Amino acid sequence: MNAIMQTGYGDPHAVLELRTVDQPTLGPDDVLVKVAATSVNTPDWAAVTGRPTMLRLVFGIRRPAAPIRGTDVAGTVVAIGDRVGGFDIGDEVYGSTSAPNPRQQAGTFAEYTVVPATQLAPKPPSLSFEQAAASVMSGTTALSLLRDTGAVGPNTRLLVNGSSGGVGTFAVQIAKALGAHVTGVASDTNADLVRALGADVVIDYTRDSFPDLDDQYDVILDNVMNHPPRRVARALADDGILIPNSIGSGSRLLGGLPRIARAKLLGLGRTDVRTANPGTTRSDLEALTELIEAGTITPVIDNRFELADAADAVARMLTHRARGNIVITITPTN
Repeated sequence: MNAIMQTGYGDPHAVLELRTVDQPTLGPDDVLVKVAATSVNTPDWAAVTGRPTMLRLVFGIRRPAAPIRGTDVAGTVVAIGDRVGGFDIGDEVYGSTSAPNPRQQAGTFAEYTVVPATQLAPKPPSLSFEQAAASVMSGTTALSLLRDTGAVGPNTRLLVNGSSGGVGTFAVQIAKALGAHVTGVASDTNADLVRALGADVVIDYTRDSFPDLDDQYDVILDNVMNHPPRRVARALADDGILIPNSIGSGSRLLGGLPRIARAKLLGLGRTDVRTANPGTTRSDLEALTELIEAGTITPVIDNRFELADAADAVARMLTHRARGNIVITITPTN
């Protein structure tokens, strides 16, 4: 099969190559999926660039131990593990190959991948494969962080920093479905998009810094972390919740990890700081499907790329200016 292989760390165009490799081996609890589409997420650009450098302790010191990037997948079932039930060959599905140990996960920048059956669900009938692939990590992350971590509900005053990105576009829509009053932070260029997704208020970050404004919020979902956590906490109402959801920017070695650490330290005091590593479960995918099929949320796609152009897709992600999600379409060669 064709797959994009990562040979080292650095510029996507220097370290990502289209190669012919063997199909992945199907385990007893896995499903083999013929990939129709995948998407690019923060873990992908971090693994490709090897930045912050500390993350190489997770991915592999000199090069990634798992050389095929990508975790989100939408496609068709072609084989089923011995212990798997609930799926049939030919089913259209979507899900994630993410694993507790990234060195062991199968990648999705490929024509075929293996997916744990517990991280797979039927594809929403109303979505294309591209839209479904764009929904997996961004959609389930937004759902989990708002519904579970932030306990967002009717009349919750929510601020979403980075509301025009992958997680942000889902967060705005899901929060409105939960009954929240939503303020999005985005550039003037993306303000109309964020309003169209349902935001009640949009703050143009090129003109105003939201921590310096007078408004306060019950929950802040910070997908950017471009302000010191202590400043962000000023915008929280009494008993408000801060949810940091970004590795941010920073030094080559640590990136934004120190800022995340400072946010967690705030949680040792009077500020309620909550973090989570949601992962992708079948139940979350099914809950997301219900929202999609009800017409409550619609995936936003920034750009589409062919598999051979995966380096361009990752480079687009590295601009940190994507509107919604970046999708890679796979056309099998056999």
